[in-house]
Amino acid sequence: MDYNAQLRLQAFLDGELSEADGREAAMEAARDCEAAALLEELRNTHNALTGFEAEIQLPESREFFWSKVAREIERSQTPTPEPAPLPFVAFWRRLLVPASALALVFIAGFVLTGPGPLASRRAAGDSETALADAKAFTYRDDSAGTTLVWVSYPADNEVAQDDETGTIN
Repeated sequence: MDYNAQLRLQAFLDGELSEADGREAAMEAARDCEAAALLEELRNTHNALTGFEAEIQLPESREFFWSKVAREIERSQTPTPEPAPLPFVAFWRRLLVPASALALVFIAGFVLTGPGPLASRRAAGDSETALADAKAFTYRDDSAGTTLVWVSYPADNEVAQDDETGTIN
């Protein structure tokens, strides 16, 4: 049974069809068992709902009740006032407080993770000589954590007198 036939049976039950269309719908319900079952179900539903249509009594008059509903609708539809614009100082404060906090975090990170005071004076892998003792040469590598001290013996300004091992000439 298609949707239009179902609607026509509903209209027949409600008395909305003309006399000729009503007779045709009744004959269709008599011929088709599915249509008859639907018409019987619609009648049962109509009868069940008819008994529950009790008159609801309100504590106030009908006009007063609907005027309260209308006032509530009007109150909910009133636009909320827009907030006043921020003063100039408040606008800059809202902008500068987060910016200064970000700058403070950046500076603290740079100071805490940056190179130490000794490493800033010499880069990793640099070498230095002590001015007081020209016979020693120091090589320090901070990234590997090593220090190498080269001591030249005999010193260039001294001549080894009895050197059995000798020097390579």
